[in-house]
Amino acid sequence: MVVGAQATELDTVVIGSGPGGYVAAIRAAELGQKVTVIERGDIGGVCLNIGCIPSKALINVGHHYQATQQTNPFGLTVGGAELDWQKTQDWKQHQVVEQLTGGVSMLFKKHKIDVIHGEASFIDNETINVIQEDDHQLLQFNNAIIATGSRPVEIPSLKFGGRIVDSTGVLSLPEVPKSLIIVGGGVIGSELGGAYANLGTKVTIVEGLDHTLNGFDKEMTRPVLKDFAEKGGEIFTSATAKSATQTDDDVTLTFEVDGQEQTVTGDYLLVSVGRRPNTDALGLNNTDVKTDDRGLVEVDDQMQTSTHHIYAIGDITPGPALAHKASFQAKIAAAAISGDPTAHDMHYSLPSVAYTNYELATTGETPESIKEKQIDAKVTKFPFAANGRALSIDEGVGFIRMITDKETNAVLGAQIVGPGASDLISEISLAIENGLTSNDISLTIHPHPTLGEAIMDTAEVADGLGIHI
Repeated sequence: MVVGAQATELDTVVIGSGPGGYVAAIRAAELGQKVTVIERGDIGGVCLNIGCIPSKALINVGHHYQATQQTNPFGLTVGGAELDWQKTQDWKQHQVVEQLTGGVSMLFKKHKIDVIHGEASFIDNETINVIQEDDHQLLQFNNAIIATGSRPVEIPSLKFGGRIVDSTGVLSLPEVPKSLIIVGGGVIGSELGGAYANLGTKVTIVEGLDHTLNGFDKEMTRPVLKDFAEKGGEIFTSATAKSATQTDDDVTLTFEVDGQEQTVTGDYLLVSVGRRPNTDALGLNNTDVKTDDRGLVEVDDQMQTSTHHIYAIGDITPGPALAHKASFQAKIAAAAISGDPTAHDMHYSLPSVAYTNYELATTGETPESIKEKQIDAKVTKFPFAANGRALSIDEGVGFIRMITDKETNAVLGAQIVGPGASDLISEISLAIENGLTSNDISLTIHPHPTLGEAIMDTAEVADGLGIHI
């Protein structure tokens, strides 16, 4: 502790107010804790302000714009559609982002959660120093939940600035670019690349791996890549980005493929090669909290660190950097502080989604994982082309794939490609969490005609009693 300084005594301190931090704060307050949130930026964190939410808003605009540019098979002709980019940006910011972040602030007030704006760092195991412009204050806490999230990785040879942007900057470009280069073909790069391709941008993706959309298998990504190519998109895999040069009007990337150096020029260059945890400036070296060589905080199944009254959640913990993972962990940590003995007593089925033009979603086991684990399981597929609702909305591309145990028929996992995948996957996660079987799903009445019926149909096929295929 700083000599001579008087620390304010607090109950539960939450550092960060993203989907992990704000959920932890609200849940902790609901459980009777007096909560103080420390936030260095805007309430809502990266996800609500400059990540998940605004990116999905832009993806939505791309879908609608693309729909006006095509000749529809069902006889609807739309012509003369124009995009007012400034109005798009205003809608994204004021009608989407600010409405959600304002809602979080309102919930903080409702639950009597105090907010301190500033940069937090640990002085020791019980004390935090908060830097606020030219001032600072010391806080002594009973419990702390660290939810500081992550930030984009910057490549030394492709430093952010000017026409080289990160995933935040690409959401607020001054105009829709005629051409866009993306280094990194993961979920973020592929989602944003697809969104701009829908808006008429010529998109080039340069990816270091031999495939894009890592985490989703080739059978799943095939329709996405085909659609991207049809919109003029180009992808270079097993490629190494070397350097970039900028002018006032464009940026040129030099990269290497198969030992051959190539260049591509675009209006902007998005670098999206992963994220790193925001733990390096937290002063964790002044505490007994253990981190690994990547800066990730070691936690147990109640999100407790090696220091019993300090917890960590979200992107700064091992595992996928997903907002819903952070929110889930937030509830566990808040409950653990309140002494809930069942906080960790649950199966962990974590869905993952890519909001590409054909949505991708996966949860639980995959065909690859059951081979690796030598699980005796069955893989069943059902195409959206056999689903009445999908055909009626002209969305017949894709499929549902279900993994079930051969002996018990328990649902172990699923993958979905196609319309509504991001929403449909939750039914499978629920089935996995509760140990349901394919028969439990097939005997559950699904309304007709719906996309959800395809899950029931997949389960029927898994039971050996498929009707619609």
